[in-house]
Amino acid sequence: MSVQVTDVCMLRPLEVPFRYLFGPGPSNVPPRVLAAGGRGIIGHLHPEMYEIMNDIKKGIQYAFQTQNNMTIAMSGSGHAAMECAVFNTVEPGESVLVAVNGIWGERVAEIAERMGANVHIMVKAPGGVFSNGEIEKALAKHKPVLFFLTHGESSAGLAHPVDGIGDLCRKHNTLFLVDTVASLGASPIFMDQQNIDILYTGSQKALNAPPGTAPISFNERACQKMFNRKTKPVSYLFDMAHLSNYWGNDGQPARLYHHTGPVSGFFSLRESLAILAEKGLEESWRHHREVAGYLWKGLEDMGLKLFIQNKDLRLPSVTTIAIPEGYNWREMLQYIMKHHNMEMTGGLGPSTGMVSVRGMLKF
Repeated sequence: MSVQVTDVCMLRPLEVPFRYLFGPGPSNVPPRVLAAGGRGIIGHLHPEMYEIMNDIKKGIQYAFQTQNNMTIAMSGSGHAAMECAVFNTVEPGESVLVAVNGIWGERVAEIAERMGANVHIMVKAPGGVFSNGEIEKALAKHKPVLFFLTHGESSAGLAHPVDGIGDLCRKHNTLFLVDTVASLGASPIFMDQQNIDILYTGSQKALNAPPGTAPISFNERACQKMFNRKTKPVSYLFDMAHLSNYWGNDGQPARLYHHTGPVSGFFSLRESLAILAEKGLEESWRHHREVAGYLWKGLEDMGLKLFIQNKDLRLPSVTTIAIPEGYNWREMLQYIMKHHNMEMTGGLGPSTGMVSVRGMLKF
């Protein structure tokens, strides 16, 4: 037998161009976080790694504004946390209610459907807002074990109001699951005070870390449902019975091997959470809102129309611009990339072609 010759591309070092990442994510990573991710690897079960994981847990608790013990970071992107939340709290045949006003509600509905849940959806056009009255009516009708809402709908640039919804879910014995992948660190969220049962985010947006880790937290109500199942979760990798031990949250004296976590990714996430803690949540929220305000004014002064017209509902970390009539959005974005080295996107899912999506460069 002879060895196949490798392609010539593998005989030269990696080269990556610099880009201004003004899409909804990933965002440009600051030097301090890049340096943290470039530190020497240690074993994923070393005591020093456990200390770093403990730091991450504390950082997530601060960012989420929660005291929940069951707080971890998933080994994977925001979709990993999304699937973990659904897989662990829902069993086949149970009712799930999903608010769909952009791509992320669509994704959760499909995930729940694939694992055998009885899925009900509330649908609005991209950027639409669900009133608490509409939500309570659907909760009463479908009696779901889980209700999903996106706080930061990046495909539309919407920051959806959350106040009062957790109270409604408790009234109807429903777990409240919230996606903050595009909003955490940029728009206020208070997990405990707003009675959110499960909250998750991603590392690559306002947290300014590389993609690949996803913080998630479960309160005691969610844990009661999660750890008293009749069936095992459909995913072994995302089974919180194992992950709770891996993160030292189950009260056991030893952490057992479950999977090999992304060591460098955890280094980066830990450092990004430290930067957020040093800056302070309130200052981070203020900074995002201030910079977004300058952007909104500049765009409107140019004669462009913002997709979310109500300023109070705009997502500070992701601005969506309505595509001007007569323009091809793909050609515009290609021109911006070619001549200005800037990434912007053209919407996702139901908002594709309706908007141009622009995030913020933040160091």
